[in-house]
Amino acid sequence: MTTKITSARPAAGPRQGSRRRPPASSATKVGRPGFAWALPAAVFFALFAIIPLVMVAVLSFMTWDGLSSPEFVGMDNWSRLMDDPVMVKSIWLTLLLTVLGVVLQTPLSILLGVWAAGHQRNRAVLSVIYFIPLLLSATAVSVLWRALLDPNFGIPADATWLFGDGNLFGEQATAIGVLAFVSTWQFTPFHTLIYQGAARAIPQVLYQAAEIDGAGRYRQFFHITLPQLRNAMITSMILMIVGGLTTFETVLILTQGGPGTDTTISAYYMYDKAFKSFDYGTGSAIALVLVLAATIISLIVVRVSGYDKMRSSMEGVS
Repeated sequence: MTTKITSARPAAGPRQGSRRRPPASSATKVGRPGFAWALPAAVFFALFAIIPLVMVAVLSFMTWDGLSSPEFVGMDNWSRLMDDPVMVKSIWLTLLLTVLGVVLQTPLSILLGVWAAGHQRNRAVLSVIYFIPLLLSATAVSVLWRALLDPNFGIPADATWLFGDGNLFGEQATAIGVLAFVSTWQFTPFHTLIYQGAARAIPQVLYQAAEIDGAGRYRQFFHITLPQLRNAMITSMILMIVGGLTTFETVLILTQGGPGTDTTISAYYMYDKAFKSFDYGTGSAIALVLVLAATIISLIVVRVSGYDKMRSSMEGVS
């Protein structure tokens, strides 16, 4: 009796070496993490930004001295602000310092950022030295320049041929100039880093093609570098605008709003109302005006520049 042995064929299935991919969700298709990854940051932002902002908005309709119970006064705080000449003046001074910051810092940051992105000799050492102000706080920088520009013991006292009587904080024009200079000295390195990173991301093939076509350095800078820095420029300008509208420590330490109210910007006026006059309702209204102004101006810049339509070429890469 013979027994016939037959070997069973393996069931049809995927070939060796092939991988079965799980069905991709909408999040994995574009290479983005789920909402759970953003939950800690969202909770932190809600606790320290959204909730305090709501409390400030509510307090702007009340009167409160910090000790007694808040009392609802409706639009009284807002109506007093509209009729307050110091508030109106502080808004114009805030806008002036913001514009000066953008005008002074933008060209300096672009030039230094493009230079720092190169391969010049001693570039790294000089970059480190120039970036030192970025490591200092605004308070430390203000104290430093207050001592250096002191009319009795500082540089102006020894250079009367250049600074006159040496009191740079005694007139509005020179005081505003000092504020703009100190802010530029401190924050230009930060924006330089933005342009440095953006300049290094420009494909070198563009410059190589331009050299073949006979374009010099200046034409390469204006026709290749500047257009490629457009998105970095918009980002930097938005940060400058928001920073200019919320500047406080520099004015507090250097001029304290003086002479008189000639350098009283909105952020310092908010501090003066809330923590000197103990009028927290009016101070909250000023703070809300600053938040709304910074938000509206930033949205206008984003919309006009087309920054909201920017798409990264690396989006969805896993």
